[in-house]
Amino acid sequence: MDNQANNPIKRIGVLTSGGDAPGMNAAIRAVVRACTYYGIQVYGIKRGYRGLLDGDMFEMNARSVSDIIYRGGTILQTARCHTFRSHEGIVKGKKMAEVFQLDALVVIGGDGSFKGALEIAREGLPVIGIPGTIDNDIGCTDYTIGFDTAMNTVRDAIDKIKDTASSHERCSFVEVMGRNAGYIAMNCAIAGGAEVCLIPEKPYNIDVDVVKKIIDCRNRGKHHYVVIVAEGVGGTMLLAEEVKNITGIETTATILGHIQRGGSPTVKDRVVAGMMGVKAVQCLKNGEVNKIIAYKGDKCVAIDIEEALAVQKQLDPDIILASEILNV
Repeated sequence: MDNQANNPIKRIGVLTSGGDAPGMNAAIRAVVRACTYYGIQVYGIKRGYRGLLDGDMFEMNARSVSDIIYRGGTILQTARCHTFRSHEGIVKGKKMAEVFQLDALVVIGGDGSFKGALEIAREGLPVIGIPGTIDNDIGCTDYTIGFDTAMNTVRDAIDKIKDTASSHERCSFVEVMGRNAGYIAMNCAIAGGAEVCLIPEKPYNIDVDVVKKIIDCRNRGKHHYVVIVAEGVGGTMLLAEEVKNITGIETTATILGHIQRGGSPTVKDRVVAGMMGVKAVQCLKNGEVNKIIAYKGDKCVAIDIEEALAVQKQLDPDIILASEILNV
């Protein structure tokens, strides 16, 4: 989509949309402070696109974002907005941006948030997207804000679960988030030394891929077993019960849930969020609009939003193979 070099950006709005992710506050802070540095006014929009439709926004400055870099969640709050999925909602959002004289919008969120950003860009309001989701499932970028923190939360939980599993000679099933992607599951299976990892990207056979592996481990003298189940696979409770019935091994099932979205962001999430936020404002300053900020090879690059949304992300086969080798 076209640049806007002839229409300088003087005032922008920033919002967080969809599921929250650790590091969103660091991204908000980076956007606000970069705007201050470049002399651009910035308005914080509360509760995502819902707040945009309601005109729920306020002017921010460098002081507005003091002491938020270490906080999880998002100070701007977030919400799902079904109205914004309609053309009427998009038009209303564009009108509200005009009321507040916003020249552009910075959207921090995932694929769903970016689809909304694309639609409002087509109505004439320039946008920049910053990928913030623990799922790491946005195709155009190697990394999304919140992924590292979520993985460390899961890894810590697995370590604790293994302690009690060993004490009771149990097989522990742990369901992790990720929507329809297995990035959290696969990485945490490797980091946590799990015996089995089930992901949406790779169909499994319960007898061969779960039961046989657990029995083999038992026959080698192991006294505890961990099975990581990605959210997109699901059925964790039933799977644990079925394995118990087949093997006679006591099983437990733990669904970690939204604990994975919380917590103070790691160094990596803070740094990447800072880099992405600065890059987003630099793009607006230079008239490069309707972009997604992607993290590629330790650098932030701007990709056309339509091209970015067309990219399908695939889990690296090498990490799947590494997990199978390490789980032997």
